[in-house]
Amino acid sequence: MPTSEAAAIAAELRTAMGKLTRRVKHEDRIPLGQAAVLGTLDRNGAMTTSDLAADQRVRPQSMARAVGLLMEQNLITRRAHPTDGRKSLVELSDAGRAALEAERGRRAGWLAQAIEAELTDEERALLAQSAALLERLAAR
Repeated sequence: MPTSEAAAIAAELRTAMGKLTRRVKHEDRIPLGQAAVLGTLDRNGAMTTSDLAADQRVRPQSMARAVGLLMEQNLITRRAHPTDGRKSLVELSDAGRAALEAERGRRAGWLAQAIEAELTDEERALLAQSAALLERLAAR
């Protein structure tokens, strides 16, 4: 059972991270679900629609709709599966990669500007250390 101090820190951290996440999302131009699919394809390479659905923990029918929307926007392409003729793979198109990079740039750009405008040098150093700690907690 966590100590009351750890529980209090956890509650404050969860609240602050939620607020920051919501604020950064204001910079988004691609809907969250579609950006998640693009990001997964960027990290993992070509995948089947059912593998994408499993990765995103959504129903295959929902993922099929998301894939259709992304294909209509030319952000992903479909090609035959190399070993299973019944399946196809979807992957990022050049336009999809560019859109994803622009999306990431907007998010990081806003956050970098906020860090420069709001934090002292000492606070920036502390934030850098905190980022490493958050990564460690996320890996647990």
